[in-house]
Amino acid sequence: MKKLMVALGLLSLAGGAFAAGKPCEELKSEIAAKLDAKGVPGYSLEIVDKGANADGKVVGSCEGGAKEIIYKK
Repeated sequence: MKKLMVALGLLSLAGGAFAAGKPCEELKSEIAAKLDAKGVPGYSLEIVDKGANADGKVVGSCEGGAKEIIYKK
């Protein structure tokens, strides 16, 4: 029973960390690195509030889903 409670506690801590989401600048850097590695020229990445009317394609979500990263060519 004690092991079960410890396991449930660890799962809830991990779930909270995942729900918090990744910081936007960190995710933006990771996406840029992948695009650069593939040799994609002339793009921009912009961080906007979720649901904001922005031209481009949503390529990531950050800060617990509060913001999105928009790709523009």
